[in-house]
Amino acid sequence: MNKKEVQAKIARLDEKLIKLINQRGSLTRKAGELRTGSKGSGYDPVGEEKILRKIARANPGPLPSGDIRAVYREIISACRGMAGRIKVAYLGPEATFTHGAARKHFGSAVEFIPAESIGGVFREVENEVADYGVVPIENSLDGAVTYTLDSFMESPLQICAEVFLRVDQNLLSNSPMAEIENIYSHPQVFGQCRIFIQKHLPHAALREVASTARAAELAAREKKSGALANALAASVYGLKILRRNIQDSAGNMTRFLVIGDSLPPSSGRDRTSILFSLPHKAGSLHDALNAFRVRGINLTKIESRPSRKKAWEYYFFVDLEGHCRSKKVKAALEELSEACRFIKIMGSYPRSEI
Repeated sequence: MNKKEVQAKIARLDEKLIKLINQRGSLTRKAGELRTGSKGSGYDPVGEEKILRKIARANPGPLPSGDIRAVYREIISACRGMAGRIKVAYLGPEATFTHGAARKHFGSAVEFIPAESIGGVFREVENEVADYGVVPIENSLDGAVTYTLDSFMESPLQICAEVFLRVDQNLLSNSPMAEIENIYSHPQVFGQCRIFIQKHLPHAALREVASTARAAELAAREKKSGALANALAASVYGLKILRRNIQDSAGNMTRFLVIGDSLPPSSGRDRTSILFSLPHKAGSLHDALNAFRVRGINLTKIESRPSRKKAWEYYFFVDLEGHCRSKKVKAALEELSEACRFIKIMGSYPRSEI
């Protein structure tokens, strides 16, 4: 085939895709009406994750499965949005990594609501200003986000889903790199990009700001200024990406949680997060965790935080594989509760693909 024939074939495929996507949207809306007796199907974290897993498994290539998931996420989002856009709160401002994680998980056919703090995200959902919220929980290099852990101590909200987002930093500016005199970013990001800065911008002044989004906003206003931020910030604030992926470590990734007011059913491949406190005596944590060991339940994370109610007493946060309603996990949690002063199931939710 020549170029013209190839382009014509692509055009015919596009026409078919448009018709099929609209048919899918109509069927999605109808399914929601049949299921709920009202217009709209709403957000279904388990159902959506099952679809994405199935699509990835069925992908014959050459497009990577990650790209297929991203495309299909937008199709799901658009179809869901036909019944009315859900509201999603996130740690703002616009173009932060949390905003990026929210877009990655929910797609673009939702109403995003920026909050000024992690606690603010929880309050927006608790007060029903937003239907769901997205908050960071841990970074592969820097560890747990303690503000999120502390918020769960007091909040009735539950975890509905998780999102993994690669932390890629970029040099953004509307000036040539050789002319950049000031670089704005969060202090943590300067540390992540130390080698690049020393090699390519040794004479630029480093200006610390509260977020990478704020850095991009300032760089867009000022000549001879740049920002270290994500690609979303470049799009939102009208900046050019001069260099991509300039961080020292290529493996930096952040895990985010989607919070809401309900517990999803099992997807067949789930994670459960729990919060508990124990009597202050030797061996209490070792004995408590034995409930999982004897049943072969894998623990993927454990963190401790001060209780804030009494000095030298702690809460423990644990992630484990399985759903809290499964027979094995339910039995382990029942045994654990007998040893605890306090226990709370923070949520059982589908394990996300990285």
